[in-house]
Amino acid sequence: MSSLQITTNSADATEILGSHIGSLLQAGSFLALRGDLGGGKTCLTRGIVASLAPQSAHLVASPTYAIMNCYLGNTPVYHFDFYRLAGDDDISEFGFEEFFYGDGVCVAEWSERLTELLPPDRLTILFEYAGEDQRLITITGSGQKSANYLALLADLIREKNFDLTE
Repeated sequence: MSSLQITTNSADATEILGSHIGSLLQAGSFLALRGDLGGGKTCLTRGIVASLAPQSAHLVASPTYAIMNCYLGNTPVYHFDFYRLAGDDDISEFGFEEFFYGDGVCVAEWSERLTELLPPDRLTILFEYAGEDQRLITITGSGQKSANYLALLADLIREKNFDLTE
């Protein structure tokens, strides 16, 4: 398991990071987002959607009450918010695991609600407050495909000299 730590200083920078991540993802990818309320999970998701389903990027909002939003594009993005669910039984009851290995990319906020249903190959993205607008974002790859994405992201950031702290 490998990881990458990135600091962003604004919601826009977090969205840009999401766009870079989204540019690397393929159908069947799973992103497990974790962190406190207001930590930047939905901002990152907006950037991912901007890369994969740009015509839907303006629609991205936290699906807290809907539980799942689908953003259609060349690669659909299934955006989950499991905050209100108790765990695997609730998630299974809704049939959400059908999306986890399908034709799109899954982005799951409050993924810690998943235990047995959490795909073994995933990017886990932890958001921590590091100041008023600053976030420390730790991305961990579990499984070969996700570890490859993580390596590609590190190369992309280094190659393009992205500064996500402005």
